[in-house]
Amino acid sequence: MAAGGAGGQEGGRCPRSGGLVLLGLVPGAPRCPHGPALLFVKTNQRGEEGRRFYACSACRDRKDCHFFQWEDEKVSETSLSAREEYNRNHQPSLTHRQNVERYKDFVLLPLSKRRFCQECQQLLLPAEWEKHSAHQFLCDISTAQLKSPSQLLYPLENKKTNAQYLFADRSCQFLLDLITDLGFRRVLSVGTPRLHEMIQSKASQEEDFRVRSLLLDIDFRYSQFYTEDEFCHYNMFNHYFFGGEAARETCRKFLYQDNGERVIMVTDPPFGGLVEALASSFKKLMAMWKETEKGGHKNQEMPMFWIFPYFFESRILEFFPSFSMMDYQVDYDNHALYKHGKTGRRQSPVRIFTNLTPSMIVLPVEEGYRFCAVCQRYVSSGNQHCEICNSCTSKDGRRWKHCVLCKKCVKPSWFHCNNCNCCALQNHTCEKTDGGCFVCGKAGHKRSTCPSLSRTRRLCQADKKQRQRTLKRVNML
Repeated sequence: MAAGGAGGQEGGRCPRSGGLVLLGLVPGAPRCPHGPALLFVKTNQRGEEGRRFYACSACRDRKDCHFFQWEDEKVSETSLSAREEYNRNHQPSLTHRQNVERYKDFVLLPLSKRRFCQECQQLLLPAEWEKHSAHQFLCDISTAQLKSPSQLLYPLENKKTNAQYLFADRSCQFLLDLITDLGFRRVLSVGTPRLHEMIQSKASQEEDFRVRSLLLDIDFRYSQFYTEDEFCHYNMFNHYFFGGEAARETCRKFLYQDNGERVIMVTDPPFGGLVEALASSFKKLMAMWKETEKGGHKNQEMPMFWIFPYFFESRILEFFPSFSMMDYQVDYDNHALYKHGKTGRRQSPVRIFTNLTPSMIVLPVEEGYRFCAVCQRYVSSGNQHCEICNSCTSKDGRRWKHCVLCKKCVKPSWFHCNNCNCCALQNHTCEKTDGGCFVCGKAGHKRSTCPSLSRTRRLCQADKKQRQRTLKRVNML
């Protein structure tokens, strides 16, 4: 998973309790170093809109990208010129083409002269050693290391900008096996560098391996290891190709091969990103695929695996109603919690959402998955079929229970709350308490201090509390 998070908290079209609303990518929008900015608006609890503004699509923290502009703001020519210069100065110092040429020179060096600067995250040619002499660096960079750059590079771990969690080998191998078993020959890898490098490595080692991959990622460091036909610098939150029309054409050609047949998009976005912004970009990539001249894809969707936590299911289905969520638990090497082998609530919440027929997705039985003949799909062993719901309803791998009052299955740790009229954790705060006092419903006080309670009743309650405190002190003696 790579890249940042489009503006902040999860947004939507009509937030019920107020908050940040993403209005989308507007033609002619101002730009920051990460491409066209997105248009946002804040609303209050009554749904009333405030002043609209533009903000960076990729960074959720103003410290990482301070770009901000009111929609109706008049920007002077001087400010526009200064912004353009700022944007240019915050682009990588080397172009993709220059990095490719450097790589060609690097692989010709003997092993003893292959160095990688860990501080600058850069392959070093001998002429650059002195400039980096005070930095920590790795020596004797092997061909195997060059083919696995995700293990050579430090993962980007700023959760507010570009949290980068990388597939564990188990999950990566499963995805690749699944892709090949389904007959796909090309993979558009959007923010999945480890899957891309596994495909590239296998293709270079096995002549009969026909799968190819194109990596779209915001992490420009990968341009040191891949040619312009293998990697495009891309922002998935605003569908921005940093390489301009040339990079866009590279993506088009990749999708157009074999008339657009046997290609699948696999994406692993950062979990903090706005689903609406991601969905918009993915639909544009799908539209690019539909433009294939002889493909006849007008009424079809490009096959896709969207890897995301299960609790975003409703949001994903809002934009892609044809998608289904698979039970397979995706795990990551460098995430403290999302690892294979955990049980109960500690299991990885990351799942695969796809527009392929669920029965086609075969999950490994040896890892505890089974086929449900009724649902016609593979599910986790703990996901028991509910006869009332007529579905395997669990989302998190545990066995859920059916609530007759809610008319649906809920998590095993939830109980039905008569105040909220729904199931929730036993020690939750009831929604009704947010509205004010239980007795009169007014805000500003609680039941114990409600003016509507009789003075005698309040005195009785106070006397009861005093007796309880006295009894507690006696018991402690």
